[in-house]
Amino acid sequence: MDTSLPPYARLTPDRVLDALASAGFRGDGRLLALNSYENRVYQAWLEEGSSAASVVAKFYRPGRWSDAQIEEEHAFVRELAQAEIPVVAALTLADDETLARFDDFRFAIYPRRGGRAPELEDRPTLEWIGRFVGRIHAIGTSKRFVERPAIDVQSFGDEPRDWLLAHDFVPVDIRPAWSSVSSQALDGVRRAFDRAGELRVLRVHGDCHAGNVLWTADGPHFVDFDDSRTGPAIQDLWMLLSGDRADRELQLRAVLSGYEDFCEFDPLELHLVEALRTLRLIHYSAWIARRWNDPAFPAAFPWFNTQRYWQDRILELREQIAIMDETPLAV
Repeated sequence: MDTSLPPYARLTPDRVLDALASAGFRGDGRLLALNSYENRVYQAWLEEGSSAASVVAKFYRPGRWSDAQIEEEHAFVRELAQAEIPVVAALTLADDETLARFDDFRFAIYPRRGGRAPELEDRPTLEWIGRFVGRIHAIGTSKRFVERPAIDVQSFGDEPRDWLLAHDFVPVDIRPAWSSVSSQALDGVRRAFDRAGELRVLRVHGDCHAGNVLWTADGPHFVDFDDSRTGPAIQDLWMLLSGDRADRELQLRAVLSGYEDFCEFDPLELHLVEALRTLRLIHYSAWIARRWNDPAFPAAFPWFNTQRYWQDRILELREQIAIMDETPLAV
């Protein structure tokens, strides 16, 4: 693949349809691009007489994950599905494979599953989601990832911070302030991890926010395990919380009331809620910067890399420095 081109420049509609056909799915020509920046995801309608009306094809960003890392994610999701946990697993293709290749692209095919965003203000909904996250984690503790990395301070904090400074994305006049405040923030993250003590780590979803939980009349189902890694249980819980402190404590109790039906939760992990949020903020800036040569990113994030953007990030990290030293949420 020509690395001088944007990563998906050669992924034309014709190539998407040809890739589907190579895996045994003959499209009728209709494609709908679904909301995804990291990868390219399409709903594809199939020719009449196919076993399904449509499928979802996910084309992986070149160079992000190795084949072994993608296959390990697929195996984890399939393990969850076999335990009757509502997840959307990649379909098995020829030779019992779930990862296919076509014209330098790697892709997977998924059944189409609809749904709406869950109502996270509703206590029964939070309890229901909590029960399924608990079930995911009960399976997640049964073995370890071998290929996929961990969520830690180095890979989510130190490395992206150093990369941003080395590649001149932070404006020169703001760089000293951002460098200083991001360093202080990461010191605060380390203190929070120290307070949490020795952590139980397991296979987690990794990006368990409301957008990756689809709700139907039958309840929730979980999608997009693309960020699945080894990490603490709280990684899959804190992004379900929003609002002021009182609101988040009520939501947390509701989630844990369902979660602990299936998996024990260590309250010391609550020291990590704001630390993990801080890591996500730093990692997010580097994530956008690393993909700036993909035309989808300047179009979707036009405010990125402006003076105002980095000024706001400095204020945001200063707030996080103070919040991380506060008493953690109570349950």
